Amino acid sequence: MHSKIAKTANRGSFPVHRLKYEPLGLVLIVIILLLTISTNCRMTQKTETTVAADPKDITQTNDPLDIHRRAIAIDMHADTTQRLLDEQIDISRRLPDGHFDSVRARDGGLDAQFFSIWVEPQLFGGGGAGAMKRADDQIAAVRALSDQYPETWEMATTSADIRRIAAAGKLAALMGLEGGYAMDERLENVQRYYQMGVRYMSPAWSVSTSWAGSSNDEVGQTRGLNDFGKSVIREMNRLGMMVDVSHVSDKTFWDIINTSSKPIIATHSGCRAIANVPRNLDDEMIRAIAKGRGVVCVPFYPAFLEPGWDDKKKKVDAEIASLVQKASEEESGSIAQKKIARDLVRRDEYAKRLPRTSVSRLVDHIDHIVKLVGIDHVGVGSDFDGVQSTLSDLATVEDLPNLTRELLRRGYSESDVEKILGGNVLRLMEEVQK
Repeated sequence: MHSKIAKTANRGSFPVHRLKYEPLGLVLIVIILLLTISTNCRMTQKTETTVAADPKDITQTNDPLDIHRRAIAIDMHADTTQRLLDEQIDISRRLPDGHFDSVRARDGGLDAQFFSIWVEPQLFGGGGAGAMKRADDQIAAVRALSDQYPETWEMATTSADIRRIAAAGKLAALMGLEGGYAMDERLENVQRYYQMGVRYMSPAWSVSTSWAGSSNDEVGQTRGLNDFGKSVIREMNRLGMMVDVSHVSDKTFWDIINTSSKPIIATHSGCRAIANVPRNLDDEMIRAIAKGRGVVCVPFYPAFLEPGWDDKKKKVDAEIASLVQKASEEESGSIAQKKIARDLVRRDEYAKRLPRTSVSRLVDHIDHIVKLVGIDHVGVGSDFDGVQSTLSDLATVEDLPNLTRELLRRGYSESDVEKILGGNVLRLMEEVQK
């Protein structure tokens, strides 16, 4: 809080007995007293006028930070879940590393976080007991937030929950399955995870499932949804679980479009028209999502924002492969901790070897979507704590107001900002959950 310092006059500093010998001094004193009385009268009149003013006449401030904090800000995707489980981080304090904690989330004006429940198939299997346990353990870690930090976190599953929790000044915790590996190819598991609180799922991550193709592997290039995959989408529609198309192959994307009866979401995908990488969406895909009243949420990862950055990253990956392998071999912990060691090397080397990208490029993607399909179909999904490089001026959740500043600088209205930061997602959730 800012302290207010009252300045008082030193009344004993003037020898009163000298007044009768110095008429000029007396005149000066009288003038000062008259000026003080006049000033006080004007201040009183101003105060009385302010108090008497009609509250309707008092307009909201247009300060970017105030506009940012008036909006409900929702991040559709962060991988902090794995840190909760594997590193046992204390999310209630400001952490010296990573991209997310409760302190920085509040400072950044975030209201709701979708935590990614991510099963890495290379480490935990593409199905079976191992994949399910990995997902279940992550869900338990997220659900524990409201028990461990009840003054800060509360679990949410609906748009109404998010609004209520934000109004109470708390952070809303939500969950989405990144990849359908924990489904274990059993349809009943859709309802199982829905009942555990999961509110979106992407059929595949960077490795294809038997029933859906990934944008990141060879088999995914020709694999769409099989009959089981289509039944999964229909069951998600029935329950009110959002279908996430980030990471899926083009063929799977179009199969989802043709199968889903509810709006779909891309939780962390950019625009191929700007950065041509498989994870991003082409214009036809963006139009299809908007036609179904869905939302495209732009990530904060330079590889999906900056043209050519991903190619540079692949070159660096080849150069540092031996360093990454050495770090993994020297780590004596679990397979998850070995992965952490590898990612730390990547983080440090990317910072030294790759160009920085700013929030301006992120807004280029938002601009493209808005110009293509309108303001009602764009949101944000940071991918925080799941990437080893971030934006120069949006490096952690604490920097989120910089996105609002750039949007306002480009001419977006407060209403536009509210939709981009979270309003569009709230609308989509309401429609999917009808």
